[in-house]
Amino acid sequence: MKTCRSTSRTMRLLILVSHLGLILRTDAQIPDACVTSETNKPPENSDITVVCGTKYMDLSIYLCPMYQALYNESLMVLNNQENKPHCYGTADWSVTPPVLRYRLPINESSLSECSNGFQITNQIGSGEFSDFSSIQFVNISGTVTSVDPSVGVITYRQQIFYKFSCKYPMQYLVNNTQLGVSGVSLAIKDNNGSFVSTLSMQLYKDKQYTDILSVPETGLNLKTKIYVGVKATNLTERFNVLLDRCYATTTPYPTQKHSYDLFVGCTRDAQTKVEVNGESQTAHFSFEAFRFVQHKNLTVSTFYLHCVTRLCEVSTCETLRPNCDGRSNRRRREVSEEPSNATITSPAIFVAKQKTDEAQTFSAPPGSSPESNYSSPVVAIIVCIVIIAIFIAILTVFFGLYIKRRKPIIA
Repeated sequence: MKTCRSTSRTMRLLILVSHLGLILRTDAQIPDACVTSETNKPPENSDITVVCGTKYMDLSIYLCPMYQALYNESLMVLNNQENKPHCYGTADWSVTPPVLRYRLPINESSLSECSNGFQITNQIGSGEFSDFSSIQFVNISGTVTSVDPSVGVITYRQQIFYKFSCKYPMQYLVNNTQLGVSGVSLAIKDNNGSFVSTLSMQLYKDKQYTDILSVPETGLNLKTKIYVGVKATNLTERFNVLLDRCYATTTPYPTQKHSYDLFVGCTRDAQTKVEVNGESQTAHFSFEAFRFVQHKNLTVSTFYLHCVTRLCEVSTCETLRPNCDGRSNRRRREVSEEPSNATITSPAIFVAKQKTDEAQTFSAPPGSSPESNYSSPVVAIIVCIVIIAIFIAILTVFFGLYIKRRKPIIA
């Protein structure tokens, strides 16, 4: 009996020791920064702010309500992962009101370390993408919960439980309505929910996509081969770039007026070749330089490229790519909500008129007579004049001989 009692006391002592660290970490006194703060109140849902960034998800939670509920920053953890130090936040007392901050890198390995949810869903296309029957989204979610340091069977502390989530569309429209033309790289704003941090469109002059094409202001020659690369960076390896449509406009904005499609799904311009699409985080295609007919009186024709681009999960890219065997996996749907989108375009592309020495000239084929350069009526008149002249000459000679014969002989 004594042995059992001794064992029971030992277990109780171990429990007390195990919770001692948590008890010591609890600050019984409310910090001075919270005494006069308007956030010095019981916890509520509005205490947490979530920013769905392109590289990170940033969480900020008011600190003062935690102290009101008899907790502190050291007792708030992601998804109940108490034994993982990197799953705790960092108190920021330099701002008003003070907050507890968490920064979650947007990649699957980092998110899984603290057991955050990472789920991919498929939805029907809408808005700019109403032509597409499937659009993929990734949903990242989790919780920030309190760790109760109380020892014993009961507690008077209420549990604090904050939920957070970010939904990232893996498809967006590449244009330049808001941010203007850059032609190099364009970082998408951190608060618009787009999953790509940087998207770039670059022009090249070789099929290896290594030599950047410098377009002269005097214009490229007609039918110059132009190679285009569309690249996404700062992405998890789970996603590839998939081009659904690329087209040219006479303005730097992706309007439908005065536009020409290089390709839409399987429908392609005869001089356009899609080389890599949906197979990596870079898509490649090429086309030949052309001029817009409306610029026929201009020395240089100017246009810009735009691409409708989506991201696809590597395992599903094959099923999302257009089926070019005569059938189509695109179908028209009603326009509803607009998806999140970013804006980017190529630099201006200048194409010159065909030079004079390159223009086609027309001449008589070898061995043809000079008369073949005249029209038929002119030739007929010339022939008639020649015949009449010959006839007159013959008559003149004939009458001359006749008169000579009739002339009398004087004895």
